[in-house]
Amino acid sequence: MRALVLLVLLVCLSVGCVAQRPRPCTSPPLLTGSLSVNEKLGAFAKYTYDALGQRIRLREFGSYNNKTFHLDVLLLYREGVMYKINYRNQTCCKKHLSRCFHPLAIPQDASLLGQAVLGSSSGPGQGVLVNTWTGQLQMRNKTVKYMSTVTEFGCVPVTTLFHSCRDGWRITSFFNNVMGLTDPQQLIPPHFCDDAELEEEEGEEPATFYSLF
Repeated sequence: MRALVLLVLLVCLSVGCVAQRPRPCTSPPLLTGSLSVNEKLGAFAKYTYDALGQRIRLREFGSYNNKTFHLDVLLLYREGVMYKINYRNQTCCKKHLSRCFHPLAIPQDASLLGQAVLGSSSGPGQGVLVNTWTGQLQMRNKTVKYMSTVTEFGCVPVTTLFHSCRDGWRITSFFNNVMGLTDPQQLIPPHFCDDAELEEEEGEEPATFYSLF
């Protein structure tokens, strides 16, 4: 009888260990927040993310070669269209966009690199438990390595690193994330974009998310 009890306890402990092991996850489909991209330039952006409709709005500013820049873009992946928006001049530039939409998620074939606490684990509310994953992705006929950190609870993105032979490491950090769309109108082209015609240049490839930085 005692042996049976011990066996049951061992099975329960084993199941508990398996259940506690982090698994690849998908971030909330609707997010609003801010992000920064660090590579050859320093760029910050406010973003609105809609995985259900495959839409992203970025309002970006930063500096490059001691010059500041500002960019406001709306990415509509299902339509394959990108709008560059200028509210000051009430103008809109319409370009081709790659339809390859990559949702904020950890791929199922990702490898767990480790688990850590951002901040402190000394007391309640002093830290955030995060998981870091690594792997490879196929993007535009090339393979890139990635390392992505998300929260254990909610799978909210924290940091993502991409590496390619041409560009090296590119770091994207997310902060001030809010689940949901704080302003759904950000994902709708402004009225002065209604008459914008698609601009095409010979040999120009469709834009991607990272080609904006």
